[in-house]
Amino acid sequence: MNISLESPEMLLLATPVIIAGFYLLRRTKTKLVEWRVLVSLILVLALASPYTTVTRTVSEEDPSLVLIQDQTSSMELFPEGAGTDLYESLTANTPTALVQLTGEKTTLGDAVTQYSGLGNQIILVTDGNSNSGKDLTEALEFAKETNTTVYLVQPELEANDLSVEILGDKKVVVDNQNEFEIVVRQASEQSVSYFLEVFVDGKISQSRPFTQEGRNNTIPINQAFTTLGAHNMSVKISDISGGDLKETNNEFFKSIYVIPKPKVTLVTNETGSPLAKVLGSLYEVSVSNGYPGAANITDSKLLVLDDQFISSLSEAQIKEIKNYVSNGGGLIVVGGDRAYNYGNYLDSSLEEVLPVISKPSEFKGGRNLILLIDVSPSTVAHKTQVDILSNAIKILESDNLKDANVAVVAFGNAAYDVSGGFLYMGLPHNLALLKERVSMLTPTNETETSLDQGLAIAKQMFEGEDGELDAIIISDGGIEESYDQSVQAAQELKDMGVNIYFIHIRSSAPSQADRTRNYYAETLMKEIGLEGNYQHIEMGDRADIEFEETDEPSEEDEEEETEDTGVYPLLEYSPDHFITRGVNLTNASITGYNQVTPKAGAERLVITATGQPVLTTWRFGLGRVAAFTTDNGDGGGIRWASSLYNASNSKLISGTANWAIGNPQAEEGAVVDAPDTWLGTPSDLTLIMYDEGIPQLKFNGAQLDLALTGRNTYETSVNPVNIGIHDISGYPLAVNYALEYLEVGHNKDIEPLIVATGGKIYTEKEARASLLKDARQNSEHESNEPVSLKMYVLLAALALYLAEVIARRIKEMRSLTQAQGEAGEEETVA
Repeated sequence: MNISLESPEMLLLATPVIIAGFYLLRRTKTKLVEWRVLVSLILVLALASPYTTVTRTVSEEDPSLVLIQDQTSSMELFPEGAGTDLYESLTANTPTALVQLTGEKTTLGDAVTQYSGLGNQIILVTDGNSNSGKDLTEALEFAKETNTTVYLVQPELEANDLSVEILGDKKVVVDNQNEFEIVVRQASEQSVSYFLEVFVDGKISQSRPFTQEGRNNTIPINQAFTTLGAHNMSVKISDISGGDLKETNNEFFKSIYVIPKPKVTLVTNETGSPLAKVLGSLYEVSVSNGYPGAANITDSKLLVLDDQFISSLSEAQIKEIKNYVSNGGGLIVVGGDRAYNYGNYLDSSLEEVLPVISKPSEFKGGRNLILLIDVSPSTVAHKTQVDILSNAIKILESDNLKDANVAVVAFGNAAYDVSGGFLYMGLPHNLALLKERVSMLTPTNETETSLDQGLAIAKQMFEGEDGELDAIIISDGGIEESYDQSVQAAQELKDMGVNIYFIHIRSSAPSQADRTRNYYAETLMKEIGLEGNYQHIEMGDRADIEFEETDEPSEEDEEEETEDTGVYPLLEYSPDHFITRGVNLTNASITGYNQVTPKAGAERLVITATGQPVLTTWRFGLGRVAAFTTDNGDGGGIRWASSLYNASNSKLISGTANWAIGNPQAEEGAVVDAPDTWLGTPSDLTLIMYDEGIPQLKFNGAQLDLALTGRNTYETSVNPVNIGIHDISGYPLAVNYALEYLEVGHNKDIEPLIVATGGKIYTEKEARASLLKDARQNSEHESNEPVSLKMYVLLAALALYLAEVIARRIKEMRSLTQAQGEAGEEETVA
């Protein structure tokens, strides 16, 4: 028990008490002084107000709830007044506040943020589609951080609705094939059919019927524009069978502004390489066998250095390149047998501009890990379920696993593969996928805990795998029913070379049954000789796993790897980046690469399956730089990356060039930029005057007021009231149906975020039956309450004082009795 003092400064009073005590002892030398000094010191301690803290479990019988009822226009697909009956049921039994959202904008994120962290639990009765205000994902993360439980009640879908949208760039290059995507969404998951028509500049371009089974259908289309200036596209769906509540979101407009091909300078010794051909088909390319000089690259949007020795560039030329990039130019440095580690880039002036260092990456990977997660009902009964899942997620987030292959297996009355095999953790979306699947695990119905079946699945998954093999069991220890089989299965895994860890999460108030579980969990690890890998932790704590280091390759191995002409499959490390978003590298591979290490602040976009960077980017000043550390597809006959320049893989090259170029429009004259918008949502316009002239813009012929916001930069906004294509001094602007009607049906993406807050997902019927019960259970929390010890100290002082008084009185009475006896004897003698 830890004891603290509320007023520790009062202990200073002990000093005069001790001094007075020593003084009186020297004068009287009686036991009375010692007793009184001791009592005085105890009283001083009482004045210091000693206290201790006691952990209590606090439960609210009537938890405070906030019900956010979505009654915006998109909820017309659901029963009118969805959530009203639930509110009436809740408010009759516990304090419940009602917040209603109405209109043609849904601000769920704002509402969740507003009521988080106030001791409430939040109930969302909504389709989950938020389109205004604070991002709902960020709001739910805030709710989690503030320990606010959020529940999601999903009303039953009464009607179906379809919406259509066109995705793609607004500014496109003349004569280039541009890829757009038509996305058709439906609220339900039934089979629907419709007739789709695509129009370009008002004329029908293509049309055909479609049958859609899922929620979303993405239809890619290619379209080239042969003339400069304003163009437009539109798409319309009609003849819909399968239900469609609204027609307003069945047509979509997209404005296009066609610009001349941007100028690109390519420095290469191989003018006929696949790289040169891809660039030449997309841009106005100036090809040079050597550095052309600052005067020639100034007008270019992009400089590409293809497999160049560092000795081919003077320090003055490198300085010119730095200035060019710093002022907004793009730079791509392509690898090969004369670049990077082969071209003496290490510690050079050019390397200062690059996002990589020309030396081998630190070795990572070689680890294969399986998490075995207990989802038996006992984890709920003993309230360890949340801790089990939280520890699993923490392990997944470990830096030690950033380049590992990880699988997840759940076991209860049976075991099953959660992850669908091993996933490479070097890809952020794989980590996000595993965390989502783990967070959504729910206990099984049967009471058995079949750890042995989970270990058997792990054995099958480990067969044929090389490198470091690890298995981590996270459980409440209730494995007694399958103990013997589990010991045998664990021993078989160990014999395969698997290093097994057991994280045992124990109940905070262990019963006799809990102590039995403690015995079986720890004994299993002792029986297989891995007791050092057994770790028991209390609820609320987090495990600390120290993995064995994977072997690093020797310098000889690195040299062999560099010279190896094997096949290296490629992976998208950052699939949501502008460059990789539309690229599918499923079957892409290379046979060689340059050894580089990304710098701090750089972003790896494409890597080999062994974790070696192939495409790395960063910003340098106002410019963008990409290190493409494989060759141009020819490579003087080496041909490391020929497959990257074929068919759809070439999108990686064009995407990299487009990203490095940034704004492809020439910086001359008056340049307008205005994003397409939705009805009721303003569009912000920007005008940059590169040449002298009077800044002015007209919207559908009417003069706009412009505000100077920067050097030669003017801004304004427009809020059109009509759907269709509008004109801004020759620049097109598309306005579509209100954003409220884009996403239709239930938003399944927020369900893992709801679970992460400790909440659940219900139908309306389920919510009326069990939400209040769950809210009461979730209101339980441990509270550290101070308990004063002052009274006990005062009682101790009183007891000591009374003991001294009683002892002294007894002594005095004995002395008096003895004196009286002696006096009587003297009288008798006399």
